Amino acid sequence: MEEEKTPAARTDWRACGCILLGAALWGLIGLFNRRLSAGGLSAQSIVVVRNLGGLVVLTLVLALTDRKALRIRWKHLPYFFGTGVVSVLCFTLCYFRCQQICSLAMAAILLYTAPAFVVLLSALLWREKVTGRKLAALVLAFLGCVFVSGILQGGLALSPLGLVLGVASGFFYGLYSIFGRYALAHYQPLTVTYYTFLFAGLGSLPLLRTEEVGPALGSLPLLGSAAGLVVVATVLPYILYTRGLARVDSGRASILASVEPVVAALVGVAAFGEPLSWGVVLGLGCILTTVYLLR
Repeated sequence: MEEEKTPAARTDWRACGCILLGAALWGLIGLFNRRLSAGGLSAQSIVVVRNLGGLVVLTLVLALTDRKALRIRWKHLPYFFGTGVVSVLCFTLCYFRCQQICSLAMAAILLYTAPAFVVLLSALLWREKVTGRKLAALVLAFLGCVFVSGILQGGLALSPLGLVLGVASGFFYGLYSIFGRYALAHYQPLTVTYYTFLFAGLGSLPLLRTEEVGPALGSLPLLGSAAGLVVVATVLPYILYTRGLARVDSGRASILASVEPVVAALVGVAAFGEPLSWGVVLGLGCILTTVYLLR
C-alpha cells in the first residue's frame, strides 16, 4: 500500500541540509565539464554522458541494495517522464544552447528564474503560501545569482533566441521540483531519482555521437572526469535534492538550491585561478541571507 507524503509545514533542517549539499555538488559540474570539453566532447555529448552514466550508476546501486525500489505503477510513468525528459533533458539542452549564443553570465541568470516559476506553480497547484519572507528570499536569491554571474561588471550580450532559450531552461529546470513532488507522494527519493534518469538517459540516446564519445572516454583522465561528473555532480546531488524535496515545500527547496552558482564561482576561483570578485562575495552574502530567511 502506498503511503501518501506531504512536505513538512515547519523547516526540517536535515532536509534543507540535503538540498544545500545537493546544490553545492551541482556547483561542481563546471569542474568536470571543462575537462571533458577540453578533451573534445561537445555539449550534447556531455549531456549524454551525464544522463546515461547516471542511469547506469543508479541501476547498479538499486540492483545491489534495494530491488524493491524499482517497482512502480504504470499510471505513474508520466511523473517520471516529467522529471526525466521534460525537466532534466530539456533544461540541459536549452541551457547549453543558450550558453553557445549568449554570454555565460546571462545564461546563468536566466536559468535561475527557476525558483520564481516553482513558487508560482506551487501556489497555483497546491496553494503554497507566498509569504513576504519567501518573496524576500526569492529576490535575494536572484540578486545573488546576478552578482555572482559578473554581469554587472561587463556588457550585456543577449539575443531574442538566447532570451527564449534561457527562460525555457529556467522553466524546465524548475519543473523537476513540481513533477518530483507528485512522484514523491508515492515513492521514496531513490526510486524517483532512478526513474528520472531512466527517462533522461533513454531520451538522450538520439544525441549520442559514438565517434566522439568513444575515443574521448578511452583516455583515463577523461574517464575519471566523466565518472566525477556522473557520480559527484549528478547522481549524488539529485538523490540529496530529491530527499530534501520530500520534506520541504517546492518553492523553498528551489530557492535554497540557488547556492549552486555561488559554489560554481568558488570552484572557478579555487580550481582555475579565476579572480575572487566583489560580485562573488556579495552573491554569497545574498544566498546566506536567503538561507537565514527560510529557516
